Amino acid sequence: MKTKCAFAGCFALISFAFVGTVSAADTKAIEQALRDLDAQWAATAATKDLEKTVSFYSDDAIVMPPNAPADTSKEAIRKGWKDFLDNVNNISWKTTRVEIAKSGDLAVLTGTYDMTMKDGTKDHGKYCEVWEKQPDGKWKCGTDMFSSDLPAPVATSPAPGAAEKK
Repeated sequence: MKTKCAFAGCFALISFAFVGTVSAADTKAIEQALRDLDAQWAATAATKDLEKTVSFYSDDAIVMPPNAPADTSKEAIRKGWKDFLDNVNNISWKTTRVEIAKSGDLAVLTGTYDMTMKDGTKDHGKYCEVWEKQPDGKWKCGTDMFSSDLPAPVATSPAPGAAEKK
């Protein structure tokens, strides 16, 4: 009897260990779906379609652009993208790595981007996105952060003592 209880207990524990985890096949399918979704997002941004570009974000998303405060609402994200799309000639990005949580409802995508601004300035860098599976089964970007690989512009400082003179 003791052996049967121990066996049943072990079986229950092993079963619980697999509850909420994703199989390797599911992980590959999720990875490909997210790579495809991110490629669609990049293609949409390249067309400068503001509403479709913003639609890839979850309702509670946060965007953390370099050298600027975080955009923490859909309206702030929309404004940030509008300002950006108004000033960019072209933008593209490509996922290079996907990591999926064991639960299968959270994933981190990293990759590289290239862009050219209307003034001719070129930039390339890297990004990190956190994607969240929504209750309806769709994936949305919940966190988006990017930064340039180019050196930061040299800051000019006032002449010594200039700050004290008023």
